[in-house]
Amino acid sequence: MTLLKRSVVVVVVAVLGAGMAVAQAGTAAKGAEVFKGKCAMCHGADAKGQTPMGKTFKLKDLGSSEVQGQSDAQLKTIIEDGKRPMPAYKGKLSAEQVNDVVAYIRSLKK
Repeated sequence: MTLLKRSVVVVVVAVLGAGMAVAQAGTAAKGAEVFKGKCAMCHGADAKGQTPMGKTFKLKDLGSSEVQGQSDAQLKTIIEDGKRPMPAYKGKLSAEQVNDVVAYIRSLKK
């Protein structure tokens, strides 16, 4: 492979990688908005679970290793189907919104 071809490949890979990072950041930002409107009343604006409701139900800090150790599929299931005492959001949030909230939760990783 010539030097020019290698350079083009490197540039294309870098551009695609940067584009994916920007797309993921945008998804997390949209997820933060959904979280603020639907989840923060219990989980707290900072997602640490330190609201009166969060303390009552002993909610986990969403940035904790325990929460972050769950797969995206597990987090989606919890959001969609609920997890006592959390209500189910299936039918209340679109699939895109659920994915955005998962991306937001991932952005909280410590």
